[in-house]
Amino acid sequence: MKSMTGFGKARCESEHYQIEVEIKSVNHRFLDIQLRNPRQLNTYEQAIRQTIKETLQRGRVEVYITLKEKGDSHKEVAIHWDLMEELVTNMQTEAHARFDTDLPAKSILKRLINHQEFIDIQEKQTEDQDLEVSVLAAIKEAAEANNASREVEGAGIQQILAENSHALQQKIVELSAFVDVYEADYKEKFEKKLTDWLGATIDQDRLLTEMAILLERGDIHEELDRMTIHLASMATMLQSDKPVGRELDFLIQEMNREVNTIGSKSSPIVIKNAVVQMKTIIEKIREQVQNVE
Repeated sequence: MKSMTGFGKARCESEHYQIEVEIKSVNHRFLDIQLRNPRQLNTYEQAIRQTIKETLQRGRVEVYITLKEKGDSHKEVAIHWDLMEELVTNMQTEAHARFDTDLPAKSILKRLINHQEFIDIQEKQTEDQDLEVSVLAAIKEAAEANNASREVEGAGIQQILAENSHALQQKIVELSAFVDVYEADYKEKFEKKLTDWLGATIDQDRLLTEMAILLERGDIHEELDRMTIHLASMATMLQSDKPVGRELDFLIQEMNREVNTIGSKSSPIVIKNAVVQMKTIIEKIREQVQNVE
């Protein structure tokens, strides 16, 4: 059993980048992958999602990818020679025409070299052949780390669910024992009251028929039996390595329905109190199940 809450991180390197990946996950009805990645990785988004799906099956998964450039090997100097040539030519022409003097190109170039309009530092148009492989490797490692943390928390949830399941089973056993005693006592008291009221004229067959009808209306053995079956199914799910969150959620709804039926069919205060206690335990189970993958 695994939780849907987890965290994992990984680091990898390609030819030009250091790649850092963090994957955080919380509970969600389905698998909802939210990517936060640089634009350089937009073309790899489908492959990234597929890699995550191979490890994580359910939950809201937030993926943060950071690229750090390694040195300046990816940058290059761009000099606008045409613009500089035009400016030098114009300055020399105008200086000669206006002032009858020559401006050496060397002195002009020394001044122009300090202006960003003529010299740029820009990204080199090269491809990093290893980038996709490195990114997917980091994604896989981070997803596996996230999955490992889910398993740790899942073990804690499994223990809590097992304890609550045991407590619920104990209530069912106690309730079953009480119902058996209650029905026998009810039958005896019902028969005595009718005998006191009607004396020897009582029809035993009619008495038994009426008593059977009354007992059947309040019979909760079937609901208790189904609760026992549900708990057995739950115990099996708790040992499963597959995602069982949705199945457990459905099972809890069925258990809650059975307990509600028990409460509506029964009038003894002991049963009413037991129903309240069972509903409290089921609610504790439901809260934990919400975070099971």
